[in-house]
Amino acid sequence: MMRTEAFRRLCLAVLRILAVAAAYFAGGRVGLLQEVVVEGATVTPLWPPTGIALACLLWMGIRVWPGIALGACLVIQSISPIDLVGLAIAAGNTLAPICAWLMLRRVGFHVALDRFRDGVALVFLGGLIPMLISATVGAWALVLADSLPQGGFWTVWWTWWAGDAMGVLVITPLLLVLREASLPMGAYRWAEAAALLVSALAVTYLATRSHLALLFLVFPLLIWAALRFQLEGSAPCMLIVSVMANAAAIDQRGPFAHHTLVEAMANLQALNGSAALTSLLLSALVTEQNAIRLGIERACQELTEVVARLAPGRATPRWPPEEEDGPRGGGGG
Repeated sequence: MMRTEAFRRLCLAVLRILAVAAAYFAGGRVGLLQEVVVEGATVTPLWPPTGIALACLLWMGIRVWPGIALGACLVIQSISPIDLVGLAIAAGNTLAPICAWLMLRRVGFHVALDRFRDGVALVFLGGLIPMLISATVGAWALVLADSLPQGGFWTVWWTWWAGDAMGVLVITPLLLVLREASLPMGAYRWAEAAALLVSALAVTYLATRSHLALLFLVFPLLIWAALRFQLEGSAPCMLIVSVMANAAAIDQRGPFAHHTLVEAMANLQALNGSAALTSLLLSALVTEQNAIRLGIERACQELTEVVARLAPGRATPRWPPEEEDGPRGGGGG
């Protein structure tokens, strides 16, 4: 019996690792659809596997790290035959999300992203800081293998770092919220959600294809989504903004036209980073404030019930108090 249980647990662990590897590889293939070549190195402005890897670690723990390493090797193998440089890059891509997970665990990160501190932690401890590892390891591996001129190190490094960090800031919140997402309640909420989606597509398309400087138009949409739907609305909108802006920057169209590829990538990552910070932090703040309000209402309701039990015979007041239907009547004449 004990052997059967141990074998079942081993099979489940292997299946989880293979599932993580498959998800990482699929995310890598999707990310490579928007690849760019900078100084001879292939990089992407949004690398989904880093976000997928961190989400898997947050859900299933450190035991699935071999799946991240396997998925990274498979992605590299799909581009070119894997060698020592490829193994070094895979090691950096594995170590970065593991370090992100360790730091988030250290500060008591909530997967629900229901506190402002969780949003801040995901931005800095999940994205910006640990992704320095993968970018540094990858760029130096290319330099040491003479695949990258030393003068192009910093250009490749910051592009690599920004792409990995954006993978966390865009993909990880989306995956975390999808696991707990609920459908809008009521016809009005459905209509508002549909209007938000259509507006996000239309406005982002206009902002990323017009030669006018209209990229700022995406921010009112992200604020609308965060205030009304929190992360359930802002995460999909952020994905739409990032994907459409990436496509415009790679093709050097709209506001990214008449710029070099490096300049277009710099403008793109400035937009992506600002938009991700706006949507993620504002959503976390609104969620936290809503939770505080509900807690206060619950405490008031419990207090009213206690007062009612201590003063029997009186009508039990309701919370929140209902408004009067009309003005009180005056005395008779």
